This record gives sequence, C-alpha cells and structure tokens, in this order.
Amino acid sequence: MENKHKQEKDIRILETFISCYCRSKHNGEKGKLCPECDELLSYAKQKREKCPLDPKPTCKHCHVHCYGKVQRAKIKEIMAYSGKHLMLRGRLDLLWHYFF
Repeated sequence: MENKHKQEKDIRILETFISCYCRSKHNGEKGKLCPECDELLSYAKQKREKCPLDPKPTCKHCHVHCYGKVQRAKIKEIMAYSGKHLMLRGRLDLLWHYFF
C-alpha cells in the first residue's frame, strides 16, 4: 500500500514538471499537454509503474536505467528546467525531489 502511494506521488510530481515545461516551451495550455509531452508522460508512467525496485531510489541514483537514452535525456532537461522554474515560483515542496 505504501509503495503504491509513493508511486502515485512520483507520477504526480512528474506530471507537474512535464506540465510546467510544456506550458513554457511548447505554449501549452494549463492542464493540457502537447502530443510530444503527453507521449513522454505516458512512457514515464509506464516505466514507473513497472519499476522492479522496492524501495525505488530516485532515477539519478538508480543502478537500473529503464528509460531509453532519448527519453532519459529529455526527462533530465525537463527536470532541470522545471525544477528551477517551480522553485523560483515558491514550490519549495519540490526542492527535495529536485536535489535528491
């Protein structure tokens, strides 16, 4: 049960980061992603739901890299951009996730 809660929280955070990135970079609307970002989010959700590790470490500290090289590079770009962007706008609750 606790693992499922963590998984849902990770997915919500990922949605927040991708949504922030899409709004800024692809002129997306709030609550709606462009096809590229929507596809990446679906891919990331699928990978997160199938993660074999328990407890799951953060992706940058994981020894099993389940994302493809292209998706991994895109997620890193999104996390770097959105992390800074959201923290500057007062989302300090994401600080822990951004650095660890």
